[in-house]
Amino acid sequence: MTTFPPRGLIADFCEQVVAHDLPELPPERRRAVVEFTIRRLDGLPSPMRVGVGAVATVVGGVGRLAGMSRVATLLGDHPLPITGEYVRLIRSLAYAYLPADATAVGTGVEVEVFGDWVAAEVVAEPAWDPRGERIRA
Repeated sequence: MTTFPPRGLIADFCEQVVAHDLPELPPERRRAVVEFTIRRLDGLPSPMRVGVGAVATVVGGVGRLAGMSRVATLLGDHPLPITGEYVRLIRSLAYAYLPADATAVGTGVEVEVFGDWVAAEVVAEPAWDPRGERIRA
């Protein structure tokens, strides 16, 4: 039985995006991030999964012709309409990942914000800041 969206295509693309963005991330951590991303994708509303699947199919086809690493690098560095949203979605799903040993509330971590690494702390609920005021403080 096949699944939609095509998990293999999305996993391959996600793997390449993570490798491009975080080249020093060990392979086992990268695989964990990809698996986490696929699990999060399963929780998206059905219409969004259909859209992601359609874009994944097109990107996957181009990736087979040109090489998925090259496609991920191109789209990661130069977001195009629609496919740029795919990259952003994959990144937003993937980069919410924390290793299991860093998930306790109160654990200190570092996050990248506009190219700078900033100290942060794991909290129980999402830290909603719709105007971005705290990040600019």
